[in-house]
Amino acid sequence: MPDLLWNDVKNFFDPNLMGALPDLWVPDATVEDWQAVFDLVRSDGWVWEYAEGGTARRLPPAAEVLPRPADAEYLTLRVRPVPGVQVIFWPMSATEIDFDVNLRELQGQAGVDILCGFMRTVGRRLGKPVLMSAEGQYGYPLLGFDPAADRVVLLADPVDPGI
Repeated sequence: MPDLLWNDVKNFFDPNLMGALPDLWVPDATVEDWQAVFDLVRSDGWVWEYAEGGTARRLPPAAEVLPRPADAEYLTLRVRPVPGVQVIFWPMSATEIDFDVNLRELQGQAGVDILCGFMRTVGRRLGKPVLMSAEGQYGYPLLGFDPAADRVVLLADPVDPGI
């Protein structure tokens, strides 16, 4: 059974309402958690590309890139867990794992299932919650992976998200 049903959460997947790139994050992260994400990306068979300042590079150990100086070039880790869906991790802070998805790539029940599956995979690997808010509404989660429930759950009213 799916974690969430499209008809129940379609407002949370509406790019016009939520912004095309909602904010996703794992709070209270460590460099070791980032390393676990890097290892997951390498081992799960996903297509990925790591770049520093827009230039593709090998994926270094997390301890080599975190923490980041304020004036350092930006880093991206682009991951395609399935064809047609891209997740962009932003290694900016050792204490939080931040990433984006494009809601236009996650429509219908299949899109909900892909996002929930990805959040579950990351959350299970880290044993931590993975949260999602509307674009620019960081800190106000709408849904998230709950490690105790071992599934993605609603954290706000999808009929009236209040954004």
